[in-house]
Amino acid sequence: MPDAVALLHVPALSDVAEYAYAAIVEPPARLVFTAGACPLDAEGRTVAPDDHAVQARQVMANLETALAAAGATPTDVVKTTVYVASSQQKDLLTVWEVVRDFFGDHDPPSTLLGVAVLGYTDQLVEVEAVAAVRTGA
Repeated sequence: MPDAVALLHVPALSDVAEYAYAAIVEPPARLVFTAGACPLDAEGRTVAPDDHAVQARQVMANLETALAAAGATPTDVVKTTVYVASSQQKDLLTVWEVVRDFFGDHDPPSTLLGVAVLGYTDQLVEVEAVAAVRTGA
């Protein structure tokens, strides 16, 4: 059975982007929308208050846990939005490298944003995702 998600790399657009430009969800599929995964440990504490990379790794681990609870895996992800509390492009790129490496060869469309502040004290990173899981036979 083919995957529910087909990622489109568009030859007419620049290949500089490290993600597909579009994704198609083939029916029948069940969509999974995650809340923004945050850099919190099991006790609800923000990890590594001054380290974008460490926080990004915790975020991606938490995102994977949330996806699994919904019966999805990282390769089911159709789209991500990555929020970084920074006005420095280097910080955005640091976080993006962690996100990109987490997905490996699966490169869903993504939006990377620098924002002024995120919801938890000392939070630097948040990632939300949409996934599609094949249903039926």
